[in-house]
Amino acid sequence: MPSNRHMECWFRRMSDKFNPAKVKTELLCHGARIELLSDKGRKTGAGPAGGRYFLLDDGTCVDIPLQGKFVEKSPFSLLVKDDGWIMQRNGEEYANVKLIPNPRFYKKQTSDEIPMQKLAVLHGKDCLASTVYSKCVYWREGTQCKFCGIELEKPGRLEIKKPEQLGEVAEEALNERVVKHVTLTVGTPPTTDKGAVMLAEATKAIKNRAALSVHVQLEPPKDRVFLDLLHTAGVDTVGIHIESFDESVLSKICPMKNNLSGYLEAWKYCVELFGDGQVSSFMIAGLGEIDKNILDGAEQLARLGVVPYLLPLRPIVGTSLENVCPPSPERMLKLFYDVSEILRRYGVNPLKNKAGCVRCGACSALNEVFRYGFK
Repeated sequence: MPSNRHMECWFRRMSDKFNPAKVKTELLCHGARIELLSDKGRKTGAGPAGGRYFLLDDGTCVDIPLQGKFVEKSPFSLLVKDDGWIMQRNGEEYANVKLIPNPRFYKKQTSDEIPMQKLAVLHGKDCLASTVYSKCVYWREGTQCKFCGIELEKPGRLEIKKPEQLGEVAEEALNERVVKHVTLTVGTPPTTDKGAVMLAEATKAIKNRAALSVHVQLEPPKDRVFLDLLHTAGVDTVGIHIESFDESVLSKICPMKNNLSGYLEAWKYCVELFGDGQVSSFMIAGLGEIDKNILDGAEQLARLGVVPYLLPLRPIVGTSLENVCPPSPERMLKLFYDVSEILRRYGVNPLKNKAGCVRCGACSALNEVFRYGFK
């Protein structure tokens, strides 16, 4: 670990208000108030919701929360000025930002007349994302992750996306030159493969029509043969998300994730298949854990060659955590710094990740802290 002097010097450098890592962390934790934007992003679904993607002056992409109770108290506000966007802090001009516009393919349809926006959406500045299966068996059992909004009412949603449909959207998005990689996720189905078969078929269909790297996310399957299936299908990176290494937190927030040994086996085997730094696990700060649990878990993952992808809680409206506030920016910056040190120590570089959330980076400042602190 770094010396206290090294850490103090680093935080002194981070005090510059225009430092992208600092600004991004503040926005992720506080969100921004906005009135002159009718489309404030999807309200629910798998993963972070309730925001839009913006670029800071240096090109850093951030998924700024625009919805939720915690946003109402944000010191940040966004407003239009001279056909652009200005970010204010406590009423004073703070920085220029650029809203990433919705791509043209949103208004197009597949050959079977399905609106493309219902099949996949743009995440960050260049990632095509789709929830291939929009249901989860744990919602039937009442044991779903408390932060997840995957099954909250979404009129007209498609529960299953067909591989050929996703292939068409990927090809169209690539031709439009708005995407460079793909993220595919699933709610957990009531099958032993945990969605691996659907993800493999979707990956093959996308790769048949578009030269894009593909990231998939799923719960550890019961048999490693399903991980082999993903590798054979051409998947480039895999996310198997534990969310927290605090057992008391998991029992309350993610009660189904009570088999750490199963996750460890899956992580190890995936690193063998896909390589160091191409396997990741979400670690969410703000669920009630202490920092030591996060850092111990991050070290356990990095030791295996897995990226501990740290991000602050994003309270989604309609979930049981909608009134919970994200961690403070000060806490998150310290955690990002410490996790970055752990990654350096074990030679895991998140900036070399080929596809998915780690490469996109819009919902976390881990990549910026890693890059800023260790050029």
